[in-house]
Amino acid sequence: MRRGFIPLALPEFEEGEPDLSPRPASASATVLSQMMEIEHANNAGNVHGGTILRMVDGAAGIAAIKHARRRVVTAAIDEMSFLAPVFIGDVLTVRAMVNDAHRSSMEIGVRVDVETLPDGKHHHVASAHLVYVALDRDGKPAPVAPVVAETPQEIRRQAQARVRREQRLLRKAALDEAGGASPQPA
Repeated sequence: MRRGFIPLALPEFEEGEPDLSPRPASASATVLSQMMEIEHANNAGNVHGGTILRMVDGAAGIAAIKHARRRVVTAAIDEMSFLAPVFIGDVLTVRAMVNDAHRSSMEIGVRVDVETLPDGKHHHVASAHLVYVALDRDGKPAPVAPVVAETPQEIRRQAQARVRREQRLLRKAALDEAGGASPQPA
């Protein structure tokens, strides 16, 4: 065992075959909030993008688990857009929800807002789309339930998620045809 590594007992979510009945997107809704402190600062004095990304991945992972009802892993960060800086003292709120699901993968949309204190103003500071894969007991991809988009906003997000998935698949095919998708150092 690696030094400093603490094994975590992961609960088994379900015995036998998983329930694959369609689930509403709203059932995966997740919200995390945290005040940004000096430990979150970068060398410019703003909140480090990695701190925000960690919260984004955490919220998206919770949403994916809520939908899949089993262990999940981050497969890709399809898009991460930083729109405005976050400052020490801001309350960062991360909202995540599963936009769409396929055989074993799910796209999770994430919105990051801040509330400045003490004035209480709210600002949208980042957005992201992440892809997660559900895992079975052996760590292999496992099936997930379909997502039911119920509101006009959820229907729009699901349609956009399907376009992004198609683009990911086309990009992967083009890179494979060009000799593989492995990134090489410059």
